[in-house]
Amino acid sequence: MTWEPVIGLECHVQLATATKAFSTASAAFGAAPNTHDDPYTLALPGTLPVLSRAAIEFAIKLGLATGCAIRPLSRFARKHYFYPDLPKGFQISQYDEPLCEHGRVDFVLDGPDGKEVRSVRLTRIHVEEDAGKNVHVPGAPVSLVDYNRAGVPLCEVVSEPDVKSPAEAGAYLRAIRQLVRYLGISDGNMEEGSLRCDANVSVRRAGEPLGTRTELKNINSFKNVEEAIEFEIARQIELLERGERVVQETRLWNPDKKQSAPMRSKEHAHDYRYFPEPDLPPLRVDDAWREAIRASLPELPIAKRTRFIQALGLSPYDADVLTAEKKTADFFEEVIARGAPAKAAANWITGEVMMRSNRGDQGAIGAAELAEIIALIGDGTISGKIAKDVFDKAWKSGRRPREIVEAEGLTQVTDSAAIEAACRDAVEKNPKQAEQYRAGQAKMLGYFVGQVMKATQGKANPAMVNDVLRKLLDNK
Repeated sequence: MTWEPVIGLECHVQLATATKAFSTASAAFGAAPNTHDDPYTLALPGTLPVLSRAAIEFAIKLGLATGCAIRPLSRFARKHYFYPDLPKGFQISQYDEPLCEHGRVDFVLDGPDGKEVRSVRLTRIHVEEDAGKNVHVPGAPVSLVDYNRAGVPLCEVVSEPDVKSPAEAGAYLRAIRQLVRYLGISDGNMEEGSLRCDANVSVRRAGEPLGTRTELKNINSFKNVEEAIEFEIARQIELLERGERVVQETRLWNPDKKQSAPMRSKEHAHDYRYFPEPDLPPLRVDDAWREAIRASLPELPIAKRTRFIQALGLSPYDADVLTAEKKTADFFEEVIARGAPAKAAANWITGEVMMRSNRGDQGAIGAAELAEIIALIGDGTISGKIAKDVFDKAWKSGRRPREIVEAEGLTQVTDSAAIEAACRDAVEKNPKQAEQYRAGQAKMLGYFVGQVMKATQGKANPAMVNDVLRKLLDNK
């Protein structure tokens, strides 16, 4: 019997609020250490928490977007543990009455029959505050503490153990990142800690009860998540096949060595001594507030992807690329709203636009300008080759494409007599290549097309050039 992994993920999404979860200190990333503190963050005597309404609305958005039930009444609790980066000695979190429950995250995964949509059930989404950050000084027995992050609001997204492989774990996490960016509640930047992941991993023989699980802690990239889970699956299988047992513990992933190491024995809920937070009243979410938030939700990534494929006729690949970021999908929809065919708009955006953006080229092009280029190709004013030159000039200068075409004389040559003359000239000057074509080397047609386009500075209508050349070459 083969082994099967059982994987559940706990994701911490740092919410993009202006202030912290329970105080007015700034929650912005990147400030100098310990400059975003206040008396409450530092747990000075007499300070009390004041709940951020924005943090709750962001959490409800995520809950509704994942199909969760929103509790009309939820409570905060104190979760006790003692680290230098937790000034109060406890974290305000939620325990047995979380804000959001029983949703799911949909994601796209490569399957045996192509790309397919899969789902992972959610146990809960709850709100809590982040801890600070320990900074370990290299080569010295000293650690420094930065409290800027302490108190920043988090959503903890806890999945059911539905994830079946490291690849599914990576796809699930990418879907969460994409979703929170669509919702505008987090930048989902794993390198900056805006999205962090803990993975609970166990293995079992097919049909047997669940095995002992270990927790892989604070993994900070999609690649590391997949590699850490893969390593842990292999480690547990090796232990069990040697007749040893898996110990329930928390392990840290070392991305340089590509292996995990024990951190501490795994805690249970009773270890944290949860009890209701006495300084915060129960959180009440009435129907009107919940539905107002629901009305503000954008079209979600999976729904948009499905619409692009079914209603607009795009390939799954194009739909995946265009919907990966909301701003890209919005740009695409603005281009087609201005009359561009969906496929042509997709080709230009996934090609020229994204290539230049990804390599950091100076400049940009608006939806109106791109739609105009596509229209100029469609009505025969310019060829596809000239269109790339026009695009380049529009990207760098911000000028309208039609203005560039008219000012620089780039209009496509469609005069049949002029095209025929250029084609005859190309055939007469290259008799050897003409004989190769007539001897069965059909690819030589491309050679002649290139000669004509070169002679006309790329302005000749390519379709007309192909038709005329075929007639001339086929007529011996």
